Amino acid sequence: MSGTETKLDFGAPAALRKWPSLGNQRREDRDTYLVLEGTLDECITSLMARPEATRHLYEIRTAPQPPLVTAILSPEHVAELSRLREFL
Repeated sequence: MSGTETKLDFGAPAALRKWPSLGNQRREDRDTYLVLEGTLDECITSLMARPEATRHLYEIRTAPQPPLVTAILSPEHVAELSRLREFL
């Protein structure tokens, strides 16, 4: 970061959603379904507890918190936020 303090609200409402899959591949012809509704922190914890080989099937939806949090968070983005929250 550029020396400015960045605050993230890990208590913000969020939803962990999963893509239907076939052969561990996303079925993009179908919509995601709700797995967990809670806080951003709870959704990050739940996603990171899932096997790494299946994380690509999940996403977290939350209110954007620019510049670090977008409305839809990919598993890669969630992994970075998970590491970041340990330092904040």
